[in-house]
Amino acid sequence: MVWKVFITREIPRAGTDLLKAAGMQVEVYPEDRPIPHNLLLEKIRDCDALLCLLTDSISENVIAAADKLKIIANYAVGYNNIDLPAASRRGIMVTNTPDVLTEATADLTFALVLACARRVVEGDRMVRQGNFTGWAPQMLLGGEVSGQTIGIIGAGRIGAAVAKRAYGFGMKILYSDTLSNKLMEDKWGAGKDELERIICDSDFITLHVPLTDSTYHLIGAKEIYMMKSSAYIINTSRGAVIDEQALVNALQEKTVAGAGLDVYEREPILAEGLVKLENVVLLPHLGSATQQTRSRMAGMAARNIVEVSRGKPAPNAVN
Repeated sequence: MVWKVFITREIPRAGTDLLKAAGMQVEVYPEDRPIPHNLLLEKIRDCDALLCLLTDSISENVIAAADKLKIIANYAVGYNNIDLPAASRRGIMVTNTPDVLTEATADLTFALVLACARRVVEGDRMVRQGNFTGWAPQMLLGGEVSGQTIGIIGAGRIGAAVAKRAYGFGMKILYSDTLSNKLMEDKWGAGKDELERIICDSDFITLHVPLTDSTYHLIGAKEIYMMKSSAYIINTSRGAVIDEQALVNALQEKTVAGAGLDVYEREPILAEGLVKLENVVLLPHLGSATQQTRSRMAGMAARNIVEVSRGKPAPNAVN
């Protein structure tokens, strides 16, 4: 039997080539935007596999519409876009793409740390707009990075990779997590502490937690106003981990120095007032956006489908 696979948006050829080489019939939604809900219901009705993106809501009614579906391969590490219990009840395997985007996301996190502290975007804009008239002693003064304290919230793979980079900058590393990370402690001198202490003591706070009921608005108005007025907050995890409107208020009032955001609470919609602020760097969800990483993600998602089609366990099953 030839498996039919539907992919909700074009992905790197490493994925589609692997599926076709395995003899599968592959259909890709051709437009570079989230697929309309009704069309998704129609397309997956007779599919054996669905390869979807984090921007696709794979709800219970979507799952119920797919009578033949055997696997949902998410092209992401996170899978909060999929109704996991509903898939499990139907005996549908759900997979993700872990590990492959660790280094790329950690790189981007540190790019935001540096861009915020050294006011890189403001400087670029000044030059492009013809407002740079020469060196000046008080022009665009930013904050130090080397030797400062970084608080890493979430000490999984990406958090640990950020710690490695921070160590290279001679930073004092603090972290908060439900579990201890001995690698971070032994190799890079990280110290585990309570979340509130880290928020109060850090010059940079960077978030690396999944979005769950317990992490929704983990950083709210209370936590933001505990930060140093000279501190920066960086988020490359999930937008709703921060109360975005509370952050906007703090940035407007300058009770914190700045922020670097790659993700948003109601992505792609931004909290009112955010785009008008100079003390925030805004990116369009670029955490894994390198050619190498996205190709590895595509290959991993496809490989999960191929293995399940052969009656083997999925390498990256999450249910």
